[in-house]
Amino acid sequence: MTKKVIRDTTSDLEKENPPRYVFIINPIAGGKKKSRIEKVISENFSPVEAIIKYTRKQGHAYKIARRFVRKGSQYCIAVGGDGTVNEVATALVNTNTTLGIVPAGSGNGLSNDLKIPRITGRAIQLIRQHSVHTVDVGKLNDRYFFCTCGIGFDARVGYEFARNKKRGIHGYVRSVFRQFIQYRPKKYRVSVDGQKHKIKAFLITIANAGQYGNNVYIAPGARIDDGLLDICIVKPFPKAKALDIGLKLVGKKIDRSPYLEVIRGKKVTLRGKKKKQCIHYDGEPLVVKGKINIQIQPGALKVMVPKVSSKKVRHEKPVS
Repeated sequence: MTKKVIRDTTSDLEKENPPRYVFIINPIAGGKKKSRIEKVISENFSPVEAIIKYTRKQGHAYKIARRFVRKGSQYCIAVGGDGTVNEVATALVNTNTTLGIVPAGSGNGLSNDLKIPRITGRAIQLIRQHSVHTVDVGKLNDRYFFCTCGIGFDARVGYEFARNKKRGIHGYVRSVFRQFIQYRPKKYRVSVDGQKHKIKAFLITIANAGQYGNNVYIAPGARIDDGLLDICIVKPFPKAKALDIGLKLVGKKIDRSPYLEVIRGKKVTLRGKKKKQCIHYDGEPLVVKGKINIQIQPGALKVMVPKVSSKKVRHEKPVS
């Protein structure tokens, strides 16, 4: 008989004894229903140790996670895509609560980079292993990011995708093609650890982890625990080279392209010619005014990853 995990209510149990595990589910992430995921959670966790919360709107995942951090829950698990993961992880930065991820979105950038299985049952098993590691966190003005942030073409794609009612990978690809037809490279002033550059770029991505999502790697050499950001500048290129660049992105070989320049550093400032700039952080679009400040915060987040993981993650002893 399936164990029924407490769902979406503030019970007496929650008030007196905060659950060890809090599963925060975005019901619309990836455009798929989450009933099966809830069933798998209920089969693996008892009502005493775990609770399921569904988000209702943007920003709700952060509020839920923050509340349970204050209550003392040990693990907050984001069930959704990069936006959901960003909200939950933001609430956990520099706290004793550990992030878990059950990938259920369109891109799943952070979970892919950390080698977290996309199959729900395997992701749940990973959470049960309690293999905890610390990773770096990027900060863009007053917002955190965990994979990438940036300006230019990818930010415009993120802005259009967010406005599109069609979610999932097909909607994202449609946004990419539509923006590619009309987008033109822009001029920027960039400072990396005090070194100033004036450049014209198709896009500038500041990478903490290696990929945008869907295993599309903009920074194959990025390490999520090295205390550095990879500033990836894609220079203007002929449209005839678009396919080659796209293949290098998905083939994890973009660092071999003559159109990519990578600068590593800890503090970055960006400024475009326009007063208002469209940027993104972990794929979430944002319009900002004036100078953009970005910096790395080393070891600011604890996250559960596979025991046998990528070399990009610094290993520590599992905790109980």
